[in-house]
Amino acid sequence: MTGATLQLDSDAATQSAGGELAQAVRAAGIESLVVYLHGDLGAGKTTWARGFLRGLGHVGRVPSPTYTLVEPYTAGGYAVAHVDLYRLVSPDEVDALALAELTGPGTILLIEWPENGGDRLPGADLRVELAIDAAGRALRLVPLSAVGNLVALQKIY
Repeated sequence: MTGATLQLDSDAATQSAGGELAQAVRAAGIESLVVYLHGDLGAGKTTWARGFLRGLGHVGRVPSPTYTLVEPYTAGGYAVAHVDLYRLVSPDEVDALALAELTGPGTILLIEWPENGGDRLPGADLRVELAIDAAGRALRLVPLSAVGNLVALQKIY
């Protein structure tokens, strides 16, 4: 069922999908994870990330990192960095964010607009694709590594 598409009819459903994946990550005992979030403006990338963070146990605000570029969290035993590269002009700007330092055991990176980071980003384990459609949103999860496949065994939409 890898790469299956899930229809989401609301923001609540989008957050729930993110939360379910976070629970699958914990259930699989994933040590470190890099997730690329793809989709047009308004497709639900930040909404999905909010659900993911809440699924890890974060309580409180989860603002969009559009202007801060990186929002750090501690949740579910992980150091999570929610990154938004929408405003980058050049992939060279990624170097200043020191994202490589945010990877390793006990870390999760959620990266919106990874296409703006070029080859300067850590490789993704999962690709979350969100699109606006007639039913609301369509979500597709694509594993890109052994870790991504392990999560897929736990939960693929």
